[in-house]
Amino acid sequence: MRLCFIGDVVGSSGRRALRAILPGFLTSNSIDFCVINAENSAHGLGCNYKICDELHKIGADVITLGNHTFSNYDFIKEIKNLSYVVRPSNVSESWPGNDYVIAEKNGSKLAVINLEGQVDIEPCGSNPFEKADELIKVINGMGVKNILVDFHAEATSEKNAMGYYLAGKASVVAGTHTHVQTSDSRILQGGTGYITDAGMTGSVDSVLGMDIDVSIKRLKDKLPAKYAPADGPAYINGVIADLDDDGRCISFRRFTEYE
Repeated sequence: MRLCFIGDVVGSSGRRALRAILPGFLTSNSIDFCVINAENSAHGLGCNYKICDELHKIGADVITLGNHTFSNYDFIKEIKNLSYVVRPSNVSESWPGNDYVIAEKNGSKLAVINLEGQVDIEPCGSNPFEKADELIKVINGMGVKNILVDFHAEATSEKNAMGYYLAGKASVVAGTHTHVQTSDSRILQGGTGYITDAGMTGSVDSVLGMDIDVSIKRLKDKLPAKYAPADGPAYINGVIADLDDDGRCISFRRFTEYE
């Protein structure tokens, strides 16, 4: 199985890049399953039904989210109608939506888990390590061996720890949330593909996908300014993993595709 995971989509430029690049990219790279994190896809904050539907139609088999899952209020009601969307499972039992998603295609199955970190992130999730064990046990009990974990966390230390903790338990552990692709993509002992952050999908000339001038004003001048996604040429960042029949990662590489 060949799996493609794409990091946080930011605003309209990120969505535009996906429309232009994704269909051909999936075909040329013989991708079996595509998973996209879309938690910043609605004007840089949150997601909505229309965007999920669009991403699904252009190639996303599963969509993951993060701490901004319900930044758009209507999505609280919309998410229950999106069977291919998974939100962080360890934040609140009151959150509607799926704790995990199992996608099936051509006789193969891929389970996707979305977890949120505990360090310097709001809303703070409960123990993601214990939740990972709980969900992997359920998924293994269903006979599914291929498991992707999107760990949406701020601290690189927590992401590193999760990668090692799930080594040999999950097929891939990919970090999201910090929007800068890291250079530590590798296969851990036990056959788990790991990267601290898969990167973002949005404007190249930006501050984590957001407008540069606004970001500088907030950081340099300490003055309030409303965040807005940057415009201009965009790129897609993510990873591609090859998994064997036992759910072990045998090839793992990061990629960047420019619009």
